Amino acid sequence: MPARKNQRRHHHHKQHNNNHSNKQQQQQQTEPTPAYRVEKSEIYGRYLVANRELAAGELLIEEQPLAIGPCVSCDPVCLGCYQPVQLEAQQYRCPACSWPLCGAECRGLNQSTGHSTWECEALAKRPQQRPVESATPDELRDLYELVLIVRIVLLRGVQPEQYALIRRMESHTEERRLNVSLWEHYEAKVVRRLREEWQLLDVEAEELHEICGILDVNCFEIGQRGAKARTLYPSAFLLAHDCSPNTSHTDDPGNFAILLRTSRAVREQEPLTLSYAYTLQGTLKRRTFIQGGKLFWCQCQRCADPRELGSDCSALVCKLCSQGNVRATDPLDQTADWACDHCDHRINASDLERLLDRINDDLESIDVHNIPALENFLTRYREVLRPNHYLLLSAKYSLCQIYGRIEGYLLPQMSPEDVARKERYCRQFLHIINLLEPGLTRLRGLIMYELHAPIMVLAQLGMQTGQLTRPEFQRRIKEVLKLLEDSAQILQLEPPGSSEHEMGLAAADALSKMRG
Repeated sequence: MPARKNQRRHHHHKQHNNNHSNKQQQQQQTEPTPAYRVEKSEIYGRYLVANRELAAGELLIEEQPLAIGPCVSCDPVCLGCYQPVQLEAQQYRCPACSWPLCGAECRGLNQSTGHSTWECEALAKRPQQRPVESATPDELRDLYELVLIVRIVLLRGVQPEQYALIRRMESHTEERRLNVSLWEHYEAKVVRRLREEWQLLDVEAEELHEICGILDVNCFEIGQRGAKARTLYPSAFLLAHDCSPNTSHTDDPGNFAILLRTSRAVREQEPLTLSYAYTLQGTLKRRTFIQGGKLFWCQCQRCADPRELGSDCSALVCKLCSQGNVRATDPLDQTADWACDHCDHRINASDLERLLDRINDDLESIDVHNIPALENFLTRYREVLRPNHYLLLSAKYSLCQIYGRIEGYLLPQMSPEDVARKERYCRQFLHIINLLEPGLTRLRGLIMYELHAPIMVLAQLGMQTGQLTRPEFQRRIKEVLKLLEDSAQILQLEPPGSSEHEMGLAAADALSKMRG
């Protein structure tokens, strides 16, 4: 009898296990497979990998910041909402700590994502922590860099769980220590200043250095409608870098949440990537920028290709023969010569970098709303830089945006030649972005919206003057419809309230009216 009882119990247990297993299998069949998982490698450290095939536009991550504060070397901003403020006497300031705020009703007052009560108390209770009252603009820019570091330190007491999550992020402290100029900069400008002037003596110097490293390696710079800030997020930092990434991200202007989506279809097992650098930057400068902040030399497919995925956005005109293209002989070696593909001319990498810096300074000095000056820039450097060079593309992108939008150059006021010029710049820019940032990316959406207007205007003018046949007119209208459809799809993925989302709504409205 006992044996049969045990046998029945075993049969019941086995049946229960089978039922439990069936339930698990049914659950697995009904519950979607997570979009990604965390893996680890010697190259990436911890990084995210697609768990399954992902379609373009899938929302992967939406999360609130663990910590947020002003950007490094920023102009004066409100500590509550990060909108620009002035330093004049009439500018509203916090009554307790004297830091500039946009006003007494700022939405970021007493909020963890803004000027919190505990931050105000910490900044106000010691005279050494109130230098903002008499700081010059340059001194104030240095002070703004300290705010986010202080906020992270304060999390130890008020939100220890968030502080623990931040401290688990990679800081590359040992690599930073070997970079003497970087380490000495933070030692003098941040660590010593916080401990000696701001009297944060309860924080070890090593801990402050680690926080500085965590911010350099993992933070995002976000901003909508003039408000700029830098943030740390719980998991978005885990995405690996690639100069032609498969995701894009934006941020919600209402609560500073990050929204990260696939920008194109992603294969199962493929790493999920974003770019730590600006797309419109050549390989030489892009790799230097990434190494300076993230402490690694990028070796992605774009960086390894002298033609940058076919965009050729670093090529120069050979000053010796004028016919050839000057490109990097070894793009993954920052010191390698650049050489002409038509003659024997070569240029030293350091000389090239000085040339690029000079041209970039020239571009930076031009008001982005000054159309004649930007056109003059293109003319002056067309025999130095190839048409797709990133510095020329930057000027063309500004022109794409302001032709048709500023007084004297509104679409009804523009000559057919100017309208055609806007169309040409938009097409050139779109061609490059299709190579470097394909799919559902913000730049593609914006430039497609800019492109639809000149095509429409010139098509209507062509019909009125008899220069276009009916089939050609219909072909161009079909292109306009496709541009509006794609830009509406992309830009409406941006958060409601953002200028990009508003443009997406405008594209959708124009598309609806054209389809009648």
